[in-house]
Amino acid sequence: MNGPLVVQSDRTLLLEVDHEQADECRIAIAPFAELERAPEHIHTYRLTPLGLWNARAAGHDAEQVVDVLLKYSRYPVPSALLVDVADTMDRYGRLRIEKHPTHELVLVSSDAAVLTEVCRSAKVKGLLGPKIDAETVAVHPSERGHLKQVLLTLGWPAEDLAGYVDGEKHPIELATDGWQLRPYQSQAAEGFWAGGSGVVVLPCGAGKTIVGAASMAKASATTLILVTNTVSARQWRDELIRRTTLSADEIGEYSGSRKEIRPVTIATYQVITTKRNGVHPHLELFEARDWGLVIYDEVHLLPAPVFRMTADLQARRRLGLTATLVREDGHEGDVFSLIGPKRFDAPWKDIEAQGWIAPADCVEVRVTLTEEERMTYAMAEPDVRYRLAASAESKMSVVEDLARRHEGVPRLVIGQYVDQLDELAERLGAPVIKGDTTTRQREKLYQAFREGEIDLLVVSKVANFSVDLPSAQVAIQVSGAFGSRQEEAQRLGRLLRPQEGKSARFYAVVSRDTVDAEFAQHRQRFLAEQGYAYRIIDAEDVPAEPTA
Repeated sequence: MNGPLVVQSDRTLLLEVDHEQADECRIAIAPFAELERAPEHIHTYRLTPLGLWNARAAGHDAEQVVDVLLKYSRYPVPSALLVDVADTMDRYGRLRIEKHPTHELVLVSSDAAVLTEVCRSAKVKGLLGPKIDAETVAVHPSERGHLKQVLLTLGWPAEDLAGYVDGEKHPIELATDGWQLRPYQSQAAEGFWAGGSGVVVLPCGAGKTIVGAASMAKASATTLILVTNTVSARQWRDELIRRTTLSADEIGEYSGSRKEIRPVTIATYQVITTKRNGVHPHLELFEARDWGLVIYDEVHLLPAPVFRMTADLQARRRLGLTATLVREDGHEGDVFSLIGPKRFDAPWKDIEAQGWIAPADCVEVRVTLTEEERMTYAMAEPDVRYRLAASAESKMSVVEDLARRHEGVPRLVIGQYVDQLDELAERLGAPVIKGDTTTRQREKLYQAFREGEIDLLVVSKVANFSVDLPSAQVAIQVSGAFGSRQEEAQRLGRLLRPQEGKSARFYAVVSRDTVDAEFAQHRQRFLAEQGYAYRIIDAEDVPAEPTA
């Protein structure tokens, strides 16, 4: 035994990065293990119940997981852990929600003890009806989603086999002129449709919108699409018009500026969650039509009011799309129970190897603060230290230098703090896109960037999600949302649209010996899990050559 993995009884897995089988092993454990730490030589993964249940729902059984652990482990795998993996995965599906000829919905289990255990829980009080027999209890149809949430917290995730209503039919077909689904896009749509509801995880730039369009064609029904912002809504509209038989008149925009309800309606999370006099008036959109399909773009960002409404939508087919299922608020369990389990997940490096997304070189540029900056930081209260470190003046000249070194190449400077971005935009002589930039101005600048009229944009977090900038080759991140792993993945994703013979360069500019560096390590975890390695260099040693 000389594998790259050390499997420990506390459910942690240690992966030796430099081992010749490391990449092969990383791909094999990705469906069921979550990366926790990713320093240079040893990456630490953890087996969690939710990760194992997601793998089970996606078609991986305990025997496959055990085989992977045995195959790659350097030492004998603790037998107790193998039993634990099998027992945990076996919990998924011991309870099932099914249709019933006389009681509409029922909770069924062939294990009477499990059914008795959950029925006696105070958490399910009011969610269940009368007991029908030793293996069956009635479920109030309106509580289908809430029941699944509660059962997950009790450690008995229910498999929902109750099916879905078709909703109002509406003809939608994929256009066939000059393009076709990529194999993984077809697999993703098939995986979702076979499960009826759930999440598809694909890298940025891999065509999640196309998977949504293919799923809409399978449903051929009225569709509600929820997106992050108005720019994203209009990109969805344009892509649907290009890729399907839908016309512009069949697609409505429900945003701050428009309130159109059409057979296909694209709404923003922001307008849906707008609150007036203590209520969310626009949540009525969920009931405005007999929707056959609800699509949640960037499902990892789903706000709480939408979760609450989704709990009542369990009879509708639901598709979540994301590049990373990581939620920094820890609500992955709500995505699992209310949207559905992961139905398809393609490793980023696999899609890169097939030529569908660009290779990327990730570089962490460490900046040494001046003595004055270090002293200000040392004397600051803990809650303001990150802002001081992330927006330090010492970073500005480094960002300017990096931008100059890639002159003529489409570049993005990305940050968290508006005053920092305003100053950088002025120094670089570049336009800036931030929260108060109008939708019209954003679209105008994005289009100018796509067409090569400008080759440098300074952008805030408004450009993190669902913004299609296929020409971008270099991103320079000067500050971020603390330790957000999903933000780091989304920002790299701005660069991954393939361009023949060209790779992407992603710089993260980080202040040395501060919480900025600690947060940077956390931010990089998801990308390390996907096989991206960060080179750490000193700001004085940035290579002079431009991106290939």
